Amino acid sequence: MDTSTAIILAIVVILLVGVVAWIMMQRRTQELRKRFGPEYDRVITERGDARQAESELAARQKRVERLDIHPLDLAERERFIEAWRATQSHFVDAPAEAIKDADRLVSEVMRARGYPVGDFEQRAADISVDHPIVVENYRAARAIALTNERGEAGTEDLRQAIVHYRALFEDLLETREREVSQ
Repeated sequence: MDTSTAIILAIVVILLVGVVAWIMMQRRTQELRKRFGPEYDRVITERGDARQAESELAARQKRVERLDIHPLDLAERERFIEAWRATQSHFVDAPAEAIKDADRLVSEVMRARGYPVGDFEQRAADISVDHPIVVENYRAARAIALTNERGEAGTEDLRQAIVHYRALFEDLLETREREVSQ
């Protein structure tokens, strides 16, 4: 093999490796975008760099895969549904207190499912892996809850918070999936 053939062959191999690497990166991007939905775009905007954002999302996915996330048994599920009904009923007379109850109840469901419930940002990151559509609801509800703690949330804000908490609550209980399959 002469030198020019070897150089051409080396260039072809380098190009093929580059194309394969590019295809794999595109596939990873598509998989992460599909898995995380709007959370994908939020993290990219927050980080300002797609590669850093994708690394963070992949790390979230690996972290949650190591957790023992499991569905609730029927008795737990029914107990939480009753607690949610009480929270919603309480909202009519005491919306500020009901928001505190809703936040606590969502944390209890997360704990029962196997999610760690320490730091809020970590909870939201963990939730985003399996519940990417409602994680933004969780963030919005939490922001309103914090405003509520300062005594600055209006009734409409509190109503919106309870709606956001309910969306996450239902997703965590997996009520939508069960209703569809029954």
